[in-house]
Amino acid sequence: MKRSVLVVGGGTAGWMTATYLKAAFGDGIDVTVVESDRIPTIGVGEATFSTVRHFFGYLGLDERDWMPSCSASYKLGIRFENWAGDGSHFYHPFERERVISGFTLSDWCLATPELGPSNGRCFVTPALCEASSSPRMLDGSYFFGDFDEAPENSTLADQRAQFPYAYHFDAALLARYLCEHGKRRGVRHVIADVLDVTVDERGWIDSVVTKQAGTLTADLYIDCTGFRSLLLGKALAEPFISFLDVLPNNRAVALRVPRDPAVHGIRPYTTATAQAAGWIWTIPLFDRIGTGYVYSDEFCSPEEAEALLRAHAAPGRDDLEANHIRMRIGRSRESWVANCVAVGLASGFVEPLESTGIFFIQYAVEQLVRHFPGPDWNPALRAAYNRRVNNVIDGVKEFLALHYRAAAREDTPYWKETNVRAVPDGLAERLEQAQSMLFDDETIYPHYHGFETYSWNTMLLGLRRPPRTPRPALAHLDPAPAAAAERRLRDQAARIVTMAPSCYDYLASMR
Repeated sequence: MKRSVLVVGGGTAGWMTATYLKAAFGDGIDVTVVESDRIPTIGVGEATFSTVRHFFGYLGLDERDWMPSCSASYKLGIRFENWAGDGSHFYHPFERERVISGFTLSDWCLATPELGPSNGRCFVTPALCEASSSPRMLDGSYFFGDFDEAPENSTLADQRAQFPYAYHFDAALLARYLCEHGKRRGVRHVIADVLDVTVDERGWIDSVVTKQAGTLTADLYIDCTGFRSLLLGKALAEPFISFLDVLPNNRAVALRVPRDPAVHGIRPYTTATAQAAGWIWTIPLFDRIGTGYVYSDEFCSPEEAEALLRAHAAPGRDDLEANHIRMRIGRSRESWVANCVAVGLASGFVEPLESTGIFFIQYAVEQLVRHFPGPDWNPALRAAYNRRVNNVIDGVKEFLALHYRAAAREDTPYWKETNVRAVPDGLAERLEQAQSMLFDDETIYPHYHGFETYSWNTMLLGLRRPPRTPRPALAHLDPAPAAAAERRLRDQAARIVTMAPSCYDYLASMR
């Protein structure tokens, strides 16, 4: 008997879920999306994590097809500005580190003063960001193809597998694009307002009652209703675990700022600029900037936040409408309960500092395919799914907590609070270890959460929290290979910047 899936809620989460399930199972399952045309999506410019390219590849969507339709641009990493409180900046790139004689280039930079500890010397990506370069040549070839790495270092295959770029896009436009893509492949689309969710005597969802389409039923229900969590949180009353004891920010205000890319260009990175009570994101889309102030309402009012954001991102543009957002920071105790799976904001959210919202959606639906239930509803599948989803969210929580604790600022009440706020279990021990040596694969958060060792070390060094001393072993090794690798990396960066088109020129060529 064919299994049926009802996705409640559209938006990015609903349509990513529906199209992925349809791509995975084809006509083997029936997929329906029910969404209201009266409930707007949050609608900010969306930045993503590098694994999102797996999603588009799985659906068979080519960049030249979907990116122009979604005002999309490239993202090579995140530029952190003013996190030390002095206006300085550093990059967190999507790029694995080079390894020389068994140690990372960052280790060698710490041990070899003439190399310098700047992360700009350990990666190619920062040079491309500074030059606003495209990650692809005009013929579509990939810039990493120009690398000539030594055999012991990251290979071309490794870099391509890791995908050292992601995307910025308009989330509402992407949802619309995926909606049309899904309908062409057999996803049923129902536009209706949800009035009620009924639950049977077992505590399982029995039906979804709508105003325009009557009662809808399915075998499996997917809750994509955002922070409201109509199915999992309200109908099934699954407890929610708040992270506000660890992560301080619970509100945001966003603006859509028009911008002419032909005049101003397009920066291939997200910017996170620290402020007195939080930080401002800047996401360059093709035809506008998506920007917002993420803050804690313990230290800043919505009115103060909006005024600061306008002064920072759009002075003189009082006509631009501000979108105020209350963020539910944390996760459901379990995201799969009975016959209901919550995906996206209905499952969990940890603020947008490392652009993990879309990553959480993608990971959840990938794991749902792997653990898709049979007629017997084997509880082991559900338990394994919940364990993996919880580990991913908890791991990102710990990684973000590292950002605030390592920043070690005390110049405002907000930043003083981040220094005394709780840290997740295990992070305090990891930070203590990091005073003696950079992280390695054995010392970062032990479960899969998307971020590799280089990301943790990039944040430590960028936030000026290096180990007290270099690794002693390097004093007994020849530094010449590391110096040669650093020179080669700088030469490669300069060569690629010279050859690569600007991000605007390449994106314009798609159109």
